[in-house]
Amino acid sequence: MVTGHDCDDSSCALPGAVESTTAAAPAAAQGTVLHYIYDPLCGWCYGAAPLLQAAREVAGLHIELHGGGMMTGSNRKQVSAQLRNYVMQHDQRIAAMTDQPFGDDYFNGLLLDTTAIFDSAPPTTAVLAADAIAGQGLAMLARIQAAHYVQGLRVADATVLHTLALQIGLDSVLFDSKFAELDGAATQAHIAGSRALLARVGGQGFPTFVLQRGAQIEVLDAGRFLGQVQAWKAALSA
Repeated sequence: MVTGHDCDDSSCALPGAVESTTAAAPAAAQGTVLHYIYDPLCGWCYGAAPLLQAAREVAGLHIELHGGGMMTGSNRKQVSAQLRNYVMQHDQRIAAMTDQPFGDDYFNGLLLDTTAIFDSAPPTTAVLAADAIAGQGLAMLARIQAAHYVQGLRVADATVLHTLALQIGLDSVLFDSKFAELDGAATQAHIAGSRALLARVGGQGFPTFVLQRGAQIEVLDAGRFLGQVQAWKAALSA
């Protein structure tokens, strides 16, 4: 959540114009799929992390991650007093609504470090790499979010991401190789696809959850389930 990215009480809008509104719908799914359109540096996505964890516990539900690149390219942001003041008002709201922890190393460390750059692309690449080599994209996303919001680490730094990959049990050589392969064009293609999906389903920003049963898709109002994990699980199982 940054200046230039409008956030409300449950989500952050996609910066700039949403692309194609005629993008193809997801291919018909076998079983039930929860498509999660997210950004690793979106505070409301961190607030929705307990919902994502609960979804993993729903039998027969497959989760697909779609990184939307909220802070990439010209939307990368250097930490400043203006950015800190903007994000803190939302982060405090998120903490109150969801009980998600925000660390002092984040509030009074990272958000005071004016040499730090917020860039969604490297952590998105890390999630893609973790998923590709070990099906651990969800675990990598959770670790990145904790590293950012609790530990105040620079999760746009490849060396930090390497360490986080080791901490969730990934093979360092495989991770580094896949990260290098997916960095750049492949990650940008993934982000473009995620934004096309967001446009196709009429989503406005992050987080957006889309439940797919066969060829039928339904955008879920995750905002009303924040802090209501059991009700969320019931909705996914209905």
